[in-house]
Amino acid sequence: MVSRFFVLPALLAAMSAYGAEVSGVRLDDKTQVESRELSLNGAGLRKRFVFSVYVIGLYLPEKKTDAAGALQLAGPKRVAMHMQRDVGAEQFTEVLVEGLKANHSEAEYRALEPRVKELADIFVEVKEAKKGMVIHLDSTGAATRVAVSGRPVGKPIAGEDFYRALLRIWIGDKPVQDDLKKALLGG
Repeated sequence: MVSRFFVLPALLAAMSAYGAEVSGVRLDDKTQVESRELSLNGAGLRKRFVFSVYVIGLYLPEKKTDAAGALQLAGPKRVAMHMQRDVGAEQFTEVLVEGLKANHSEAEYRALEPRVKELADIFVEVKEAKKGMVIHLDSTGAATRVAVSGRPVGKPIAGEDFYRALLRIWIGDKPVQDDLKKALLGG
């Protein structure tokens, strides 16, 4: 009888470590970037046509249900993409560029272009985002870092503004997928 008092709290603690399950992928409720604890703000499935491309989770220092609030948060943040299919570097980059261009004026995009090239070079180094890979796009508050399956790739890309620009792909005024934006904002 006494053992149930120990088993139940342990079971509840283990269950609460998962913040969401999307398309068979379990996303942790919490993570850390730059020694700062972040909470899963929302998660969803990115689809392109009828294909599942990746499960994505947005981790922020505090929960936000509006895009403007999430974009204005300073400090570390994380986008975690769990690949559901193989995507080549060129195609991955093209889709990111489409999302950036849709959410920025031509002048704003031109200002971002050198850093977009840095990100594209990182994906060329990776070659292909393979099914099962986990890609982290982390903001340190001053730069964007990329890690693939826990391994850092490329050099940090300067500027918190660049990370905000990337976030607009998913939660901007013209997101890549409307229901995904709602999911990432906890809807």
